[in-house]
Amino acid sequence: MEAALIIFALMVLFAFLGLGAYATVKVVQATKRGVDRTITQARRTVEDTTLRAKSFGQVGVTGALAQLRLDLRTSMRSTQQALHEGVRLDASLRESIALFERLSAHGHELDDELKRLEQDPDRTRIAERMPDLRERTAKITQAADSLRWAARDRASRFAEDDLSALSAQIEMESGALRDWSRESVDHLAAAAAEWDAAQQAQGPQQAQGSQQAQRREQPRKAALNPAAPAPEYPWQKTRRPESTT
Repeated sequence: MEAALIIFALMVLFAFLGLGAYATVKVVQATKRGVDRTITQARRTVEDTTLRAKSFGQVGVTGALAQLRLDLRTSMRSTQQALHEGVRLDASLRESIALFERLSAHGHELDDELKRLEQDPDRTRIAERMPDLRERTAKITQAADSLRWAARDRASRFAEDDLSALSAQIEMESGALRDWSRESVDHLAAAAAEWDAAQQAQGPQQAQGSQQAQRREQPRKAALNPAAPAPEYPWQKTRRPESTT
């Protein structure tokens, strides 16, 4: 018996230790993901700030490359955010997200190439490739912008349709409430008029009935009550009894 209790206690202890280890791993993983997300966001912010500074502060090939990278990154990031926010309400945007992921592969490839060219010392060769780089950047950004604005237009259209349907339902309900109020008032007015007419019709009948009842009660009262004795006055003589001679 004691051995069974010891085994059970050890099993419970190991179970608690396992749950504790699992919870610790989950917390560490969540913390790591949060830290990685924060580091990535901070690195992205620093890089975007650096690109803005290069595009405004430097001229020539270096400033042009920085501007292309900045335009590309801004367009792709805005489209990604719009699609991932919209898919929560509209599942049909999953196909758009799949297309955007294919477009993102080309965007990452172009961004890496532009980043390498920033470190290339041969500015003449880079200047010769600038028209092609601008064209590729324009194609990717236009495609991303098209997806983003299509998703926004779709969400706006759904919102307008829902608002129109809601407005129509509210108008119908308001009309029904007004009709119900008018019918109730008319019904109450008709009932009041009928009651007044009935009271006016019953008035003479009640008066005639009360008069007839009074007439019927008068003879009954006279027949039931004995006649009052004749009044006697002090100057009248006392009546003699019949036996007196």
